[in-house]
Amino acid sequence: MEIRRACPKDIPGLDKLLMQVCLVHHQGRPDLFKYGKRKYSEEELKELLKDDTRPIFVAVDESGKVLAHAFCVYQQHINNNVLTDVKTLYIDDICVLEDCRGQHIGKQMYDYVYQFAKENGFYNITLNVWSLNEPAMKFYEACGLKPQKVGMETIL
Repeated sequence: MEIRRACPKDIPGLDKLLMQVCLVHHQGRPDLFKYGKRKYSEEELKELLKDDTRPIFVAVDESGKVLAHAFCVYQQHINNNVLTDVKTLYIDDICVLEDCRGQHIGKQMYDYVYQFAKENGFYNITLNVWSLNEPAMKFYEACGLKPQKVGMETIL
């Protein structure tokens, strides 16, 4: 297995993973997430792949099949009234193909992102996880992440 920056040939594999992510969220919160959709269109993915401030990493097998992805975003709040200007690497999404789970690919993806952030002078790594996704919450906690803030709601 190799972990690297994603490229246009990876788009079909990214699409499959993005559909899996949406399905998990739809099953947990059908009131918020549409069925059968994905976060980015093919055109949006092509643009994201060109953006060095939004790196996308993939884990691929020997044949080039995408097994996992990590969508990341550089964040920094320069001259903000209350926030310091630390450079944060936000993980927008990590997903491992359903039939490849349990092989520690997600941990390897996270470790790769962690090393990337460390080597590129980031202060921290952040991400959001929906409380409906308990397996993801447990995974991130096992990777050493701790809650930074909590989003709350009341449905009217």
